[in-house]
Amino acid sequence: MTAFPLIVPRGYRVGAWTVEQPLGAGAFASVYAARRAKSRPGHEGEEGLPDQVAEEGLPDQVAEEGLPDRVALKFLPTGTHTPRQLCHLRELAEREVELLRRLRSPRLIRMFETLTVDDPDLPELDGATVLVLEEAERPLQALLTGAAPPAAGPALLVQVCEGLHQLHTAGWVHGDLKPGNVLLMRDGSVRLGDFSTASELDGTHAYAPGFATPDYTPPELLWTEIGERGVRVRATADVWAFGVLAHLVLTGSLPLPGGTPAARRDAAVRYARGEEDLRLSPELPPAWREIVADCLSRTHAERAAHDADALLRRVTAAAGTARPPRLRRFPYVASARFPYTPRFPYASGASRGRRRRLPLVAAAATAVVTALGFTLNALGGSAEASGYDRCDAGKVCFFSEPDGRGEMCRWLDSEVSWLDGGIRCPWTRERPVRSAYNNGNGPAQGARLVDVAYYAAKNHKEPLGCLERGTRTTFEKPVLPRSHRWLENC
Repeated sequence: MTAFPLIVPRGYRVGAWTVEQPLGAGAFASVYAARRAKSRPGHEGEEGLPDQVAEEGLPDQVAEEGLPDRVALKFLPTGTHTPRQLCHLRELAEREVELLRRLRSPRLIRMFETLTVDDPDLPELDGATVLVLEEAERPLQALLTGAAPPAAGPALLVQVCEGLHQLHTAGWVHGDLKPGNVLLMRDGSVRLGDFSTASELDGTHAYAPGFATPDYTPPELLWTEIGERGVRVRATADVWAFGVLAHLVLTGSLPLPGGTPAARRDAAVRYARGEEDLRLSPELPPAWREIVADCLSRTHAERAAHDADALLRRVTAAAGTARPPRLRRFPYVASARFPYTPRFPYASGASRGRRRRLPLVAAAATAVVTALGFTLNALGGSAEASGYDRCDAGKVCFFSEPDGRGEMCRWLDSEVSWLDGGIRCPWTRERPVRSAYNNGNGPAQGARLVDVAYYAAKNHKEPLGCLERGTRTTFEKPVLPRSHRWLENC
């Protein structure tokens, strides 16, 4: 079991949050579950422990701004370290914060805020940077401990590939893709996490810290020297890591032989030199064999032809799901948020004893609701289409069964009442919604309203959630929407 670099006691107060059980740890960070505290900073916490971060007025702000009741706190320690170690830890924190501020994506873990611990009485905690993140249900690694590969493996790999596509399109390399950094959410969706080694491309290369997980590192980087700016990496490093991950998810084994990481590292070097052939598991499904082999090409030059865009389309076809839409570049945008839904992040710069916030974007205007602006098909699409494919471009669709199956309602515009409005979705009177797909650009192609919020009551009341453009999802638990509207962003 990985040792925790920083031990945080249960009940410890950090800003608006009370620390609960540990979730996991890496080489430089400890992650804990946390819930929203009930007492104000400066007062005694629920557990009888004093508050330890000088943050003012947070509980009321949290309630107003729609932050979730539960989060994950990632602690990057700064106490009891040498100046060189402190500089390195600060760099790791800055990398992750910079990426999460600038990219807003349905496949990357959300960051809500950053904090700095101010607690001189505990030197090991004093000065620690804390990232407040979405709480995941568990890492993908937890699914890979059984005797058989997970049945949902292909669908999960599609979402992992979507995350890589979003990162690479925005000009970033993850740098440490592995099962522990693929997070499974409660709604069944996947997020990529841990961006401390992520780096932004500068031309054809990025510069990452001089460490990674050997089993997921391409051969050309295993013995690379570390320069002043770090190790030179390219997006093909993530392609190699995805090939290893896909092999493991689909077969339960790593693609290179060896009983230890060192033995597998040596096997990777021999393979890269042409001294050994790649022997993929016979359990690898035929549709995936060519994909994995291409991801694990011996050299960067061979892998370069299989970029994230091409890889996503091949992976989607191999998994038997509908072809995903092209994903746009996601600049960082602070967004309006809805209560009860931990999908609407904002970021703030870390500072000692206080918080710096980016200004919030005003809530998006409601789309104009007119009969001429609506299109709806409550029974399904054409005979040729199936699943999510039935949802026409420019529309949002809700389905009575998982994965876009069953009866469908689709709209081009907003609706104030699914049951009694101008355009109705009659089957939802008796049955809940099990899946959804935002395949649109809002009320008109090219409009600024691209994301869709859906509500438990008519007239856009009681928010349930929000679908960013391009999002397809099967809800873990059925939902009962009664209205929806298009927004500039979630």
